[in-house]
Amino acid sequence: MLMKSWKMLVVGLAVWLASWSSPSASQRAQADGRNIRIEFNEMLHSRVVAKFEGREIAIGDFAPSESLTVAGKQIRDFTLHEVKRESVRDAMCTGQRVTLTGAAPSLKKIVAVTTCGEFPQMAIFEVQYTNTGDSSLSVEGWTNQRYSISAGQGSGEPTFWSYQSGSYEKRPDWVLPLKTGFDQENYLGMNDTDYGGGTPVADVWRRDVGIAVGHLELSPKLVSLPVAMPDQEHATVAVQFKLKRELKPGETIKTLRTFVIVHQGDYFRSLAEYRQAMVKQGVVFEPAPDDAFGPIWCAWGFGRNFTTAQVYNALPMVKKLGFRWVTLDDGWQTAEGDWFLNPEKFPGGDRDIKAMVDRIHDQGFKAQLWWAPLSVNPDTRLIKEHPEYLLLNADGSKQKISYWNAWYLCPAVPGVVEYHKAIVIKAMRDWGFDGLKLDGQFMNGVPPCYNPTHHHATPEEAVEALPRFFKAIYDTALSIKPNALVEFCPCGTAYSFFTMPFMNMSVASDPKSSWQVRLKGKTLKALMGDSIAYFGDHVDMSDGGDDFASTIGVGGVVGTNFTWPVGSARRSRGDLTPEKEEIWDKWIKIYKAEMLSRGKYLGTLYDIGFDRPEAHAIRKNGNMYYAFYAPQWSGKLELRGLEKRAYRLTNYETGEALGTVRGPVATWTAQFEKHLLLEAKAE
Repeated sequence: MLMKSWKMLVVGLAVWLASWSSPSASQRAQADGRNIRIEFNEMLHSRVVAKFEGREIAIGDFAPSESLTVAGKQIRDFTLHEVKRESVRDAMCTGQRVTLTGAAPSLKKIVAVTTCGEFPQMAIFEVQYTNTGDSSLSVEGWTNQRYSISAGQGSGEPTFWSYQSGSYEKRPDWVLPLKTGFDQENYLGMNDTDYGGGTPVADVWRRDVGIAVGHLELSPKLVSLPVAMPDQEHATVAVQFKLKRELKPGETIKTLRTFVIVHQGDYFRSLAEYRQAMVKQGVVFEPAPDDAFGPIWCAWGFGRNFTTAQVYNALPMVKKLGFRWVTLDDGWQTAEGDWFLNPEKFPGGDRDIKAMVDRIHDQGFKAQLWWAPLSVNPDTRLIKEHPEYLLLNADGSKQKISYWNAWYLCPAVPGVVEYHKAIVIKAMRDWGFDGLKLDGQFMNGVPPCYNPTHHHATPEEAVEALPRFFKAIYDTALSIKPNALVEFCPCGTAYSFFTMPFMNMSVASDPKSSWQVRLKGKTLKALMGDSIAYFGDHVDMSDGGDDFASTIGVGGVVGTNFTWPVGSARRSRGDLTPEKEEIWDKWIKIYKAEMLSRGKYLGTLYDIGFDRPEAHAIRKNGNMYYAFYAPQWSGKLELRGLEKRAYRLTNYETGEALGTVRGPVATWTAQFEKHLLLEAKAE
């Protein structure tokens, strides 16, 4: 009896000591960063808590955020068995890692969550599953970061805005309000014959808080980032990956390294934090050369059937208006893939096109050449001599590029890479061009390649080789001319982050509206920073065909494809009439006087979704520049980002002096239609 009592006392003492010396299970089963906390329950379900300005905001309820799909069934529930905590210090991160182990029938799950001081809004996940059973498991995919975002109190309409990262033939807006029933997969593989790729981040935000999910791998992966709004009170996000694998007893499968970010304001913060995390891992963005910020005139207004005389005859007006670049667009070549000079336009071959470049240079311009690498037309010399260069689908068919009725070349084939490097050398060294305009929606992503002559370790080698292919082009161009302009225009697709380091000019790429010019500017400045030029594309594609204000207000480079003299083109809609010349002259002068494309775009000051009117801000030389957009506006404007001092306020479009305001936040009452451009000059 005495022994039994003694044992009970010892057990009781041990329990008391454990409870006194260690945190509770709920406290241990969480990863805590400065602005984010991930909480797990006993089934390894989790929820995200944002921590800003002394407040804690639970983004949604506990949910099975990480799961494995086996034989058509999602395995979501894992009983939590163990929690470990350790310090982390490496090239990317100094922080804490919490590792949780759980079990389900025939499966062990390990979730490691890292929070870093360098990235206070981010939690990084590494998840793995081990087959603990006696028979193989048919694994069909995994899901990470599946969260449901609750509407919150007083959310209003719309409840949520979102950033979508998939590429589709209809070229939808990348940034849009969610409506009940919305569902977009955002698959980063091919979503049509020549539309695919994207940046591996999806974001949903409400007025007070937002959440972004994605992966941190250094090459493209065929993930999906589905965003949905199943009902009026919730939106969902996730990272999903499909595969076919037999997981044998004792084998382990690991997911990609994924993340969740919390933020205030719109998606700019999450994309910027993603970029910074990738830079920490070795991604490098070299600043664009000074000339990249010069205004661009493109001969595309004359179409593919342009003549050299049309280009020459337009140059006096191009010079008069103050453009820096002259771009020779599609139509100089015999065919996509061969890239021989069209003998009808350049009968003297290399001599004639070099003479054109010399003439462009003599008039004070830089010369840029349009090109659609990775495409090849049927019946070209290239494909007759090298049929092994083609990218083939699993059934042996060729992947079509619809716009040119062409096929894909495989970017993983060394011969394909060397062939394209030789074209760069000819264009820039032999012909004398100063820059390249790489063009085509198909450049943003390629499908897996099953061509047996390529001996790929996996078909996905082609997908992952695409950035290296463009790196070879970029490096070759800069090796010939260190200040070369390399513009990348993926024609409406949602830019792949992985090719971004291998261009020094991004572009609105065939915008369908002025709204797209502005949202793409904000997106690309978040992902690439201010040192890379953003081209608002030809103003002729904006609302009304003359909305220079949308490009200038977001810090973009202006450009046009007008035709001149009047009547010189087959179609007159692009003619620079005397009335249009006056408008073009005004805006080019404004652009060159302010050069806001060289300023710092302050994307965190205004929420592009919820703030009204839509607003953008740029800081340059200690002054602030604001651009407001609305069909009509009458009321107060909030001028954010000012220092605690006085500023003289001017409408920099009209030159009208508006008075004095004082920071750090000032209000100004205004009326305008379409746009209002303000300069706040420090006194």
